[in-house]
Amino acid sequence: MLAHAHFWSIAVTDSVEKDYTVPALARGLSILEMFSPQQRVLSTNEFAENLGVSTSSIYRIVQTLTDMQYLSKVARNTYELGPAVVSRGYTFMASRDIVDIAAPHLNQLRDATSVSCHLAIRDGRDTIYIYRALASQRLSVNVPVGTRLPCHANALGRVLLSGISDESLGQLYLGTQLDGVPKPNPQSLPELRQRIEQEREQGYALSQSDFATAIAAPIRNYANEVVAAVNISGPDIFMQGESIHQAITQQLVNTAAAISAELGYKAK
Repeated sequence: MLAHAHFWSIAVTDSVEKDYTVPALARGLSILEMFSPQQRVLSTNEFAENLGVSTSSIYRIVQTLTDMQYLSKVARNTYELGPAVVSRGYTFMASRDIVDIAAPHLNQLRDATSVSCHLAIRDGRDTIYIYRALASQRLSVNVPVGTRLPCHANALGRVLLSGISDESLGQLYLGTQLDGVPKPNPQSLPELRQRIEQEREQGYALSQSDFATAIAAPIRNYANEVVAAVNISGPDIFMQGESIHQAITQQLVNTAAAISAELGYKAK
C-alpha cells in the first residue's frame, strides 16, 4: 500500500511539473538552439521537421521571434539568428568578470597539479597578475596579485602578445630595448616574433628561471580575442620529467579551454 502511494505521489508530481511547462516557449527556444556555426540559415520546414510538427503549428512562434528580432528573415520562409540574440549574448558575456569565471577552474587545476596557478591580463607591454591559486607546498612559486612584469620576459606575457597582429606588435615595441632581461628570453623584436609564433603554434608558452618553470595558455572570448592568460608555475623539482611536463601542460590547456568556453569562445 505504501509503495503504491509512493508511486502515485511521484506520478502526480510529474504530472504537475508537466502542467507548468509552456510548449510554445519550449518550441521557440528549441528553434533558436537549432542554429550552429555549420547551420547559420534554416527554413521553417527544417524547424518543423526537427520539432516533429507541422509548419502551420509553429507559424506564430516564428513570427513572434522575428518581431522580437531573435530571428531575421533572409528569404521566403528562411531565417538566421537576429540581432537580439547576438547583442544580449555579448552583453551577458561582457558583464561576467573574468576572475569570477576563471577562479574555480584555477583552484581545481592547483589542486590537481599541486603547483601554483595564475591569471593575468596585458596592459601595454606589461603582464598584470590579477588572480592566483596558491599552492600549499613550502617550495612553491607564488606571484602576488598586482605584480607587473615585462610581457616579453614571461610565458603569460608572450601568450597575451600572441593575440595581437604582427603589425601591432611592431608598433608596441617600436624603439624598445628588449635585452635588459637574461637569456633565454628574447633579446630583440625579431627574436620575440619568432618565439611568439612558435608558442602560438604549439598552443602554450614556457619560461624557465631561478630553478622554476612556468607554462601559460591563452584565454579567448566569444570574438576569438586573447583577453587573458593562465599559467601553472612551480619549482623544477616538481615540474621535471617529460611525462609530468606533458600531463600538466595538457591539464593547463584543458583548463584554458574550459574558461574560454564560458566566455563564449567556440573552437573551430
